Amino acid sequence: MRVLWKYKQWQGVASPLTWSWLTWTAIVSFALNVLWIVLSIVKRPQPTVFDRYTRLHSIPLVDQQSLSERHPVDGHGNVIATSFFTDEFATAIATLGHSLDRVNTTARKLALYIPEQVSPRGLCIASATGFTPHPVQRISPPNNGQGIFPHFVDQFTKLRIWELGEAGARGVVYLDADTLALRNFDELFALPFGLAAGPDVYTNKAWGVSFNAGVLFLRPSARVFRELVAAIDTAPYWRHEAEQALLNAFFAAEVVKLPYAYNANLAIKAYSRKVWEGIKHEIRVIHYTMVKPFTRDNKNYALVPMEELEANARRRSSEEGGIFVEEMELWAQTWHELYEIYGEKLRQCMTLSDKPGQEMS
Repeated sequence: MRVLWKYKQWQGVASPLTWSWLTWTAIVSFALNVLWIVLSIVKRPQPTVFDRYTRLHSIPLVDQQSLSERHPVDGHGNVIATSFFTDEFATAIATLGHSLDRVNTTARKLALYIPEQVSPRGLCIASATGFTPHPVQRISPPNNGQGIFPHFVDQFTKLRIWELGEAGARGVVYLDADTLALRNFDELFALPFGLAAGPDVYTNKAWGVSFNAGVLFLRPSARVFRELVAAIDTAPYWRHEAEQALLNAFFAAEVVKLPYAYNANLAIKAYSRKVWEGIKHEIRVIHYTMVKPFTRDNKNYALVPMEELEANARRRSSEEGGIFVEEMELWAQTWHELYEIYGEKLRQCMTLSDKPGQEMS
C-alpha cells in the first residue's frame, strides 16, 4: 500500500491524510448517491397486475341467480373441490378430506384428477376420506411449459373447476391439496360474486395486491371457463406462476378479497408474527406453502410412505428456523387421527397398482 501511494504521489495525487474537507465531502456525497441508486433498483416496487391491466372479459360481477337461493349455505349445489395430478399428493388430499369432515361442512367433496397421471393406488388413497374422484382432461400450459416452474406445469388443468356446473355445482370452494381445514367456512357459499380469494403474501416483499389461488370461492360458468382457456396464450401475465398469474390478470379488478383467515398462508407467519397471532383464532384454512408436511423437501416431491408421514412432518418442522412447529404438528396429528380411522381402507389401497393410467377396480 505504501509503495502504491508513493507511485500516486509521483503522479501528483496527494495522500488521503492531506485531502481537504471539501474533497472528503465530495467523495462521501458520491458514495451516498451510488448507494441510493443501488437501493432504488433493489427496493423498486414490483409491478402488479394493475400496472399492465387489460380488461379480458365482460362477465357480470354479481351472480344474479345466487341472490334468489333461499338456503345458500346448505344448498345441494355446494361443492368443495381440490385437485391432484400425481400420486405424491394423494395422502395430502386424504388428510384434507378428513379435516373437512372434522369441521362438519355440508358441501359435497370432489377431487379433480388427470387419469393418465394418477394410479389406482393414488386415487384410492385420495378418496379414502370422502372425496369423490372427478376425472378431467389435462389443459396444456402455454409454450409447452417453457418459463413455468416445473411443479406448476399441470396447474392450468385447475381451471376446469369452472366446468363443475356440469356436475351440479352452483358454488365451489376450491382448496389446494396442501391445505387443512381448521374451522367451518360454509358461509362462503352465500357470496353472490363470481370469484373471491385471499390476498397473496410473500416473505421478500410487502403485502401485495394479488391474490393466492390456493383457496378460491367461485361460481361455475361454462362461459368463464371458455374465456379463461382462450386467455392462456394471449393474456399479459407472468407465465412462471401459471394459472395463479392468469387468474390474477383475468379477474384483477373484479375479484372479491377474502380475509387472511380463509387462506392462512404460512408466509404470513414468516413475514409478520403479529398478523398471524391476530388471525390465529379465526383461521378457517391453513395453507402449507413454505413447508409441506407430506413432501421430503421443497424440491423433491417424491412419495413419502404413509408409515413415515408423521415423522416426516415433524422433521420438516425444524425448517425455516422452526417457526412452523405448531402448524406441522397439527398436520401430523390430523394424519395420525385419519390413519386410526381409515387405516384398514388405506392398507387395502396399497394392494392396488401404482401405475398411472389404469382404472381402479
